[in-house]
Amino acid sequence: MMTAVPASLESLRVLYQSDDYIVVDKHWDIRIDSKMWYEKLTVQAQLRHHFPQLADPSTYYGFRFCHQLDFSTSGALCVSLNKTAASQANRCFKDRTVTKAYLALVRGWVEDETQTLDFSIGKNSSEGKTHMMCIEGTEGCENPKLSKTELTVLEHGLYDGDPVTKVLLQPLTGRTHQLRVHCSAVGHPIVGDFTYSSGVDDAPYRMMLHAHLLHIPLEPQPLLVFAGDPFLPTKDPKWLPQRLLQTLEGTVSALLEHRAKEERRIEEEIRERKRKEMNNRSREQRTAEESEEQRRQCQQWLSEWAGD
Repeated sequence: MMTAVPASLESLRVLYQSDDYIVVDKHWDIRIDSKMWYEKLTVQAQLRHHFPQLADPSTYYGFRFCHQLDFSTSGALCVSLNKTAASQANRCFKDRTVTKAYLALVRGWVEDETQTLDFSIGKNSSEGKTHMMCIEGTEGCENPKLSKTELTVLEHGLYDGDPVTKVLLQPLTGRTHQLRVHCSAVGHPIVGDFTYSSGVDDAPYRMMLHAHLLHIPLEPQPLLVFAGDPFLPTKDPKWLPQRLLQTLEGTVSALLEHRAKEERRIEEEIRERKRKEMNNRSREQRTAEESEEQRRQCQQWLSEWAGD
């Protein structure tokens, strides 16, 4: 059954909830929040509708969003319910220890099963395109910054008769529109991305980009949430898979294992650095004690010599 039902105040799906966080499955084509009086339907409004008792009157929107998702993107979105929780989550995002993975349908059949997309991304200053981002070297591209995305091909198939590829995208940096710009840059724009298809791809009911996985290494208990897969023939019959290259479950499992190994490596480096620092301090302390003993003996010899 086609899932092209628009968002409403009632259509808020909660993936995870604790005293500190709520993770929701954001609907496509809905803003997280807005200061515009005429925009009544936002994720913030949905949260107020479902959880009025959790809204914080000291914040402008009532809820603290840990990160952002584009208007057209669906999937896992984390909300902090207090300042302490917000601070801890923000630290993880700032330190780049958060793992995110997105599902997407992109135009054409992507040949290389795994790719690293590392085009630097900047603001597009060209007339009529100031709402867009662009890759370094594009005319009007201002202040491009290093950007990196890992792409893994899952399936080849057809969408409404046209060749498309289902991919898993892992952003290793957090630039605005990063996944959309990177996919467009390699000639495989996301299905339904009107903006980065030069206004051509307007037939699909939505942009096919979905935040599937969110892992935040919080203490003492990490937060791990999956937001399902909306790109299945049972949910959208226009999508017809033809060739499976890698399973979603296996790819995500490998991604999480790689992240766990990386975290263990970083922890070991931290422990080793602390051990060296302690050894250096102990060595410095022994040197200081030895120097003090030498100074004391020297004074004693001088006193004895003066007495003689």
